[in-house]
Amino acid sequence: MAQFLKTIIYLLRAKRKNFKDTLEILIWRTGGIPSSHSALVSSMTVSVAFSEGVDTTLFIVTLMLAFIVIRDSLGVRRSAGNQARVLNWLGRNISEKLAMEYHPVKEVNGHSPLEVVVGSLLGIFIAAAFHFL
Repeated sequence: MAQFLKTIIYLLRAKRKNFKDTLEILIWRTGGIPSSHSALVSSMTVSVAFSEGVDTTLFIVTLMLAFIVIRDSLGVRRSAGNQARVLNWLGRNISEKLAMEYHPVKEVNGHSPLEVVVGSLLGIFIAAAFHFL
């Protein structure tokens, strides 16, 4: 659901819409609002809490996994993406000035805190809806 919403948001915001970009966002691209990683682990954790209880080992394992995934998307992946963008900018500038070939590194998209919060809330609401409905 999060990835589908991310695609809808892209379609509403994008000036140029093409099928390839839309399909890539739906299936593959990372980053953006809402965070599908956060939605998935939040939904899983809340589902386990409802079905097994919060005093179970399974709940603790899913909660720890959620913390790791969310921390990774906010910290490590975001930092790596920012560093890759700067490195590519430097590489392009140096290659132009020195007439050298530069092969850019992949820019991984992490998430902003807002993207993670929205994804987490979406996951919690979806898990609650499935449990209570």
